[in-house]
Amino acid sequence: MVQMARKKKKHEEHIDETWLIPYADMLTLLLALFIVLFAMSSLDTEKFRQMAIAFNKELKGGTGNKEFLNEVPPAQDVPLKEEKSAEEIKAKHEMEELKQLQEKIDAYIAANKLSLSLKTTLTERGLMITIMDNALFDSGKAFVKLESVATAKEISQLLVAASPREVMVSGHTDNVPITNAEFKSNWDLSTGRAVNFMQVLLENTNLQPEKFSAIGYGEYRPVAPNDSAENRAKNRRVEVLILPLTKQP
Repeated sequence: MVQMARKKKKHEEHIDETWLIPYADMLTLLLALFIVLFAMSSLDTEKFRQMAIAFNKELKGGTGNKEFLNEVPPAQDVPLKEEKSAEEIKAKHEMEELKQLQEKIDAYIAANKLSLSLKTTLTERGLMITIMDNALFDSGKAFVKLESVATAKEISQLLVAASPREVMVSGHTDNVPITNAEFKSNWDLSTGRAVNFMQVLLENTNLQPEKFSAIGYGEYRPVAPNDSAENRAKNRRVEVLILPLTKQP
């Protein structure tokens, strides 16, 4: 009877559970490792820090490895915010300079009573100068009219103040097919006009040719429906887009 009681008492002894402590520590460490790996693949450090803080609160019952989460460095957030702020300031300053250039060009337009032929528009894309085709070209022709060369040269002088910004010259037509032997399509006509006008601008040696480009869009970027003579006239134009320094490669 005594021997049986001793065996029963031996079976009632509790199993040693001390192994649970290092096991819990290892799980906590693995969880922290997965968080770090996630953070390395994410660009949003602020969200990572918030997640780490949340896990830290949940793991307060651990045995000490949760301190690893407290070591997540938040220092990267400050430079990123400062960089963004600097970029915003630079972009705002660039828009202010383009606005001043727009005012100079508008003053020239008003002084020479060219408001029916020229206009300016300032957007995030840059400063756009729009020149109606009849101010530069004869119908169906791509060479700048002799009487319009002086106007083109005046515009080139105004563009000197835009340096060193990139300048894109684009030609546009209406949707009426070209019917002469010189051009096969409106693509050809619009491209020829853009290139020829750009060449007149670049006769000004104070401009940087490497900053200029020319392209023809034909009839495919209209600013008005091609449903009337007045609207088609709006679509026949040359545009000079001065790109902000902040938008350039």
